[in-house]
Amino acid sequence: MEIWDAYNKDGSLAGIDLIRGKEIPKGLYHGVAEVFVSHIDGSVLLMQRDLNKPNSPGLFESGAGGSLLKGESFLEGAIRELKEETGINCTEMREIYYVITDNTIYTGFMCKVDIDKSSIVLQEGETIAYRWVSKKEFLDFYKTDLFVPGLRNRLSNFIDNYLNV
Repeated sequence: MEIWDAYNKDGSLAGIDLIRGKEIPKGLYHGVAEVFVSHIDGSVLLMQRDLNKPNSPGLFESGAGGSLLKGESFLEGAIRELKEETGINCTEMREIYYVITDNTIYTGFMCKVDIDKSSIVLQEGETIAYRWVSKKEFLDFYKTDLFVPGLRNRLSNFIDNYLNV
């Protein structure tokens, strides 16, 4: 059983536990951290979601992400999810977006890495493939139906302001 902290809309802790798979009460939110991964050579990491994932199976993301566990900060969750889903150990990240939806607070981070590109480790049940693409390839790819739609929306301002320059 995975337990999450509940948040108020202002991002403060609500003092209530949430359980994965159970309905989130109206007016409360759970936290999700997402990490956009770029290599020092300018390429972007695309990770393909497992085909059995309930949301966006088989689609691609630009890194890693997931729900915060009880007691985790958004940064701690980002570091953990990135390590679990890719094998990348990156502790220096900068926040690139903060988006609130019906019942979720998403905080996105960017991590720039200098790693062997073949060292990515897939997490069983989470990811099934990866590829590194150039900045131009990413700008084209993230607009396709193969990219997670909600993530595309959350990344849009970041992409417009940072990657298109």
